[in-house]
Amino acid sequence: MTAPRAGKAQSWEDFKRTVRGRRMETIAGVEVPVPTDPPLLFEEMAANLSEESEEADFAEVVDLLFGQGVFAQWKANGMGAVDLMTALTWGVAQSHGRDMSFSEAYEVVTSDDPGKALAPPANRAARRQRSAASGGPSKPTSRASTGSARKTSR
Repeated sequence: MTAPRAGKAQSWEDFKRTVRGRRMETIAGVEVPVPTDPPLLFEEMAANLSEESEEADFAEVVDLLFGQGVFAQWKANGMGAVDLMTALTWGVAQSHGRDMSFSEAYEVVTSDDPGKALAPPANRAARRQRSAASGGPSKPTSRASTGSARKTSR
């Protein structure tokens, strides 16, 4: 979609809906928007979550990502810890532009090493591979570190 031209009266929320659209998904009986752009505070708060975190900490992160009151509704509908982490993993992936399935998110959550299971998107890996191959051979930083005075073969 293209953004409307400047000069037309439009609210910020209307602008976001026009530019990003709004996909919805039902998780644990609650219809939630598919995250596309998490609040700036989200990454810091999510990084601080651990098994020792309070329920209120999880509620705050879920509500930031999916909308106010979603955590309470999921809890009332009987959502468990693994399901919660699966939904959060899926939501974070979606918010970063990775179209992950719920099954893939579950695999990440139940993996022995979730960090390895959550591989970077292919386009990112491809960009890294291209940039690594584009450089030429390394040059010595100084002749003194080679240990001997050799002539170069040029």
